[in-house]
Amino acid sequence: MAGSLILQTDVAGMNRPAGNLDVAEALRPYAGPWNPHSAAHLLRRAGFGAGPAEMQRFVDMPMRDAVSALVNFPTATNLAPPDGLYDSRQALAQLLSERRSMSQNDMQLRQTMQDIRRNEVRSIALLQHWWLGRMLTSPAPLQEKMALYFHGHFTTAAIQKGVDATMVYAQNQLFRSNALGNLRELTWQVSTDPAMLLYLDNATNVARHPNENYARELMELFTLGVNHYTEEDVRQGASAWSGWIVNRLLGTSRFVPRRHDDGPKTFLGKTGNWTGRDVVNIIFEQPQCAEFFAGSLLNFFVYNDPEPELIDAVAALIRKYDYNLQPIMSTLLRSNVFYSDRAYRALVKSPVEFVVGTYKAFGLQEIDPSAQRALVQMGQILFYPPNVAGWPGGANWLTSQTMIARANFVASLVNSPMMQQASWLQQLPMKARQAAYALVNTILCGDASPTGITQLGDYLNGVNTSALGMLSGENYQERVRGAAYLTMAMPAYQLN
Repeated sequence: MAGSLILQTDVAGMNRPAGNLDVAEALRPYAGPWNPHSAAHLLRRAGFGAGPAEMQRFVDMPMRDAVSALVNFPTATNLAPPDGLYDSRQALAQLLSERRSMSQNDMQLRQTMQDIRRNEVRSIALLQHWWLGRMLTSPAPLQEKMALYFHGHFTTAAIQKGVDATMVYAQNQLFRSNALGNLRELTWQVSTDPAMLLYLDNATNVARHPNENYARELMELFTLGVNHYTEEDVRQGASAWSGWIVNRLLGTSRFVPRRHDDGPKTFLGKTGNWTGRDVVNIIFEQPQCAEFFAGSLLNFFVYNDPEPELIDAVAALIRKYDYNLQPIMSTLLRSNVFYSDRAYRALVKSPVEFVVGTYKAFGLQEIDPSAQRALVQMGQILFYPPNVAGWPGGANWLTSQTMIARANFVASLVNSPMMQQASWLQQLPMKARQAAYALVNTILCGDASPTGITQLGDYLNGVNTSALGMLSGENYQERVRGAAYLTMAMPAYQLN
């Protein structure tokens, strides 16, 4: 196998790309060439890449229509959860009843709790597989990409603090249903979401003993950033949020007025008898809020460390559309800055983007269990972010250990029976040089050095190996799969 050759990656995605920004032209509609390079760029950023057939479909559209196809998708409000999702509510209700009746001893109670937790962990794995499958096959890739963006932005970890699988699914659906909706409304909805209320302790926030955790993270990590609020704002915001509880047996949240501090509060310079809804509204009135989301969206979809002038321009766009994401993302995905050379392959693929994109590149239609194992090794486990700040991303994704994990995942996949479904890979030219170009063009849109292409052709022809003979029908499957692995080890494939 081609495992001996892992090409060195020139890491992008940690600093602002070289070159200058023309802010006056940055958000104007792109009028340059529309070709496989630009279509692939759009599909990687607004989705998870594409196989040859899907790629050609987008290349054949005008750019404006291609973006429209991505930003206009049906709602997902009636999406059914995966089959077999464990619902712990009945077990918890039975456990509570047995504790009251003393029908179980302590050892039996511990065993019941262990069984519930084991089933919850299995269900989270089921949800991971289900979501990866949606990323791979959904006709609305941007919907899933936005759900992934929000999952890393409004972070919640499964299992911890009683966040069960049904709550995780409900929050995932909340992100999907609001994928291109209003940021203000989504912030309010996620603030009162049972999973978030439990994870950041707002369900234990009462008037006499306010819990400041959520009030702080809402401003620092979700909407404003550091140094844009005071400790007094945290205290006053916590009092405004008091009164919310979660019924774990029903998996629902509700506001209980008697637990709420109904006195006057001064928050971000405004005084009144504020509630959590008021806190969200006041935050979104702050100029910094639009700046914060502008920087966040640019870092995720365009390039890291965007210029302050570009952040200001996108913030103005956010205010213009009153935080409604569909026109904001439509403008961004059609803009000059998005298709600029500086933005092209300027972001490091996250492990999820790398894994799902690899299945997509081969034209595969299902995710196998190796994907979840690989994501553990690469450092991105869906529904288990490392902390409330989410995954750090950028160059942090590329270490010696995670690069080996990426290589091992691709090696495992190209040697699996699933590759029989990769029909385009079975149709490469029999001539090594032509096959090398076909692989680089299909997987990398030609983004490989002449030396890399020569090495690929040499591998296909068995040069400098113990395997004798040029590319032929006898060695075709092994050589072509090995060459696909080597193509995906090239620098460009690590980048979005």
